[in-house]
Amino acid sequence: MPKKIIDLSVSIRSDKPSDPPGFIPEITYADHKAGASQMASVFPGLTPDQLPEQEGWAVEFVKMSTHAGTHMDAPYHYHSKTDDNTPAMTIDQIPLEWCIGAGVKLDFRHLEDGYVVTPADIDRELERINHVLREGEIVVVNTSAGDRFGHEDYLEKGCGMGREATLHLTGQGIKIVGTDAWSWDAPFSSTIRKFMETKDPSIIWEGHYAGSTIPYCHMEKMANLEQLPSTGFTVICMPVKVHRGSAGWVRPVAMIEE
Repeated sequence: MPKKIIDLSVSIRSDKPSDPPGFIPEITYADHKAGASQMASVFPGLTPDQLPEQEGWAVEFVKMSTHAGTHMDAPYHYHSKTDDNTPAMTIDQIPLEWCIGAGVKLDFRHLEDGYVVTPADIDRELERINHVLREGEIVVVNTSAGDRFGHEDYLEKGCGMGREATLHLTGQGIKIVGTDAWSWDAPFSSTIRKFMETKDPSIIWEGHYAGSTIPYCHMEKMANLEQLPSTGFTVICMPVKVHRGSAGWVRPVAMIEE
């Protein structure tokens, strides 16, 4: 049957405030004219004007972290080992079987920026969409950050998934989750304010640290989640195989039967 494919990734760009200062990708573009000179240097006696329209290859040089753009975090990102002292999996060790599955969208766009999602919030949303989670499904969280990507306030937008909410999903056999926000957790700006008030370190990165208890992967900086139905689609999200990596870039897609 024909399938509609929805791209769930953002482009890697150096001209968007997609990360904190120092973490934004740096891209150097070498155009076809530059490529002609590079090509001429490879072949003795060749000059750029001998090439078609004096053009060679185009190449881009990219400097960025494995957490730039749409990416998938491995359990190793959260901690070096799990609670039972097993070495945490790096991104090149993630079973590919985890990365293909029926998709479920939780629509939390109505929740305020910085809100920390609870298990009760998840259950209410699942009841609203009339769905019971099944092992191996891929759960994506649509937040208010989705339509702010590329804007100065992107890093401060959207709700985050708390420790108990994360374990509520992973405890039901969910291995891959994702969000259109900058982080699976609540924005750092909100967490900083709460920490200054409470001095409670357990609120810091709590959704991430839950991966030490039950290993899982999450995708961050996803896109177009508002185009997805609540259920009835398949997600494919193979991460780039970075040796011993804490994360890998990913271009997730959703396939919907039409």
